[in-house]
Amino acid sequence: MGKSTFGNIFTVTTWGESHGKALGAVIDGCPAGLPLSEEDIQKYLDRRKPGQSRFTTARKEGDLAEILSGVFEGKTTGTPISVIVRNTDQRSRDYGNLATSYRPGHADYTFDQKYGIRDYRGGGRSSGRETIGRTAAGAIAAKILNELGIRFCTYSKSIGPVSISEFHPDEINNNAFYMPDAGAAAAAGAYLEECMKTHDSAGGVIECRITGVPAGLGDPVFDKLDAALARAVMSIGAVKAVEIGDGIQVSSMNGSTDNDGFCNKNGSIQKTSNHAGGIMGGISDGSEIILRAAIKPTPSISQPQQTVSKDGKNISLEIHGRHDPVIVPRAVVVVESMCALTLVDALFSNMSARIDKIKDFYTFMR
Repeated sequence: MGKSTFGNIFTVTTWGESHGKALGAVIDGCPAGLPLSEEDIQKYLDRRKPGQSRFTTARKEGDLAEILSGVFEGKTTGTPISVIVRNTDQRSRDYGNLATSYRPGHADYTFDQKYGIRDYRGGGRSSGRETIGRTAAGAIAAKILNELGIRFCTYSKSIGPVSISEFHPDEINNNAFYMPDAGAAAAAGAYLEECMKTHDSAGGVIECRITGVPAGLGDPVFDKLDAALARAVMSIGAVKAVEIGDGIQVSSMNGSTDNDGFCNKNGSIQKTSNHAGGIMGGISDGSEIILRAAIKPTPSISQPQQTVSKDGKNISLEIHGRHDPVIVPRAVVVVESMCALTLVDALFSNMSARIDKIKDFYTFMR
């Protein structure tokens, strides 16, 4: 299978299946000397692991990270970093009836058409568990960005019809939905209870806000920073749309409203507003980057659904097993991870954008 590698200079290759022995990632291009431990990666994996609340799958996985290479005496060596997370609670019997039929909303049919063979146990390579490798790599990328003063605030902006109306960053980690609004979190819980009673599921929106990004990242044509971020986040299986800044609202705005003005504050050029979401002309402008990802409802539901068998017979299918009634809370850290990977790669690429900066660097080395 091709294209399991992301990035140009800072790259990550993910591997593994939902019901295989393990999953993981190989991260290449990380500079030497970065303090890194398994605990750094575990903090990120704990944000996406199953079993966090009654609103996530009951699959019991510790998702414990083990670093196999690329770190010596607590610091990166500049060589490939390999991270493995072993599967410990597979129940492949739950998927036996799916070997010869296609689940609505899943990649079963398209995967079969492309490869002619598929691992039907939990979706195999198309499973949400593939994001373990992305998240492990994202933890490393975020650590690099933290060294440069770049910070993330990522949260659930809405779940189903329930949207936040207040913003309290300290509240994000105090509820099961990673929402910065306690009242909205309570309402989201009530809504999901109703979904679960009817064996249904819900989607939502994740917002990622990134501060400290310097102006000048990205390129003006095909490798625009917003295009790179959108591509990265859209590669997450459950994401169906990505917005930057005002997003789709710009289609009904006027230029006089949407344009961001500039001003000089104490000798520093700044914007008077941030409708663009921190990126103009495909290049970061130094203000806060604001990105939103629309997450689809969990496709695995226990209601009867119309589908076909591999031999073309019309059948009704009910999906059983352990599934999330909503993917959004566990996807928060995955969206953040893909944004972190994109920014590190853009930062490293940007180091060779100007000859004066290259000369300064190598003059300093002499």
